[in-house]
Amino acid sequence: MYGVAALARNGPWLASSALFLKNGFKVVETTDPDYELLVSKLNATAPNPTFTGNCEKRMKKYRTGLTIIRSRQCPHVAKFADEIAEAAVREYGLTPKIIELKSHRDAQNAPTPYAVFAIIYNGQLLADHQISRSRFRNIMRTLRVDKPA
Repeated sequence: MYGVAALARNGPWLASSALFLKNGFKVVETTDPDYELLVSKLNATAPNPTFTGNCEKRMKKYRTGLTIIRSRQCPHVAKFADEIAEAAVREYGLTPKIIELKSHRDAQNAPTPYAVFAIIYNGQLLADHQISRSRFRNIMRTLRVDKPA
């Protein structure tokens, strides 16, 4: 084992880096919008972990329709994903493509560093962390996505 890596951010659903920094972790990389990758090494010569990069390239495969990316890591993720999928069908006539992240490789190839939950609509990242059905409706209203007649 090389040590412990942690993902932090100033935004919702993750701890800020302050907690980790107070406990000896070091920031080894950052990426948009405000993600930080921190490490506490057990072996000082171990390589630093890195973000996989190419998030924009990975987003290209989600250019059409609504995609919900989720992991069963957290019960909130499953609940929110199911509620949003139901609302998409019933309220917007959209059949979402649901991608279940099942392995560490799936997570490493997710379109965002959070790699537990994302909503993408026609190639645009709507949420890079779990959101409620109400928040989803507000985003769709802002995008002026009409409900079917």
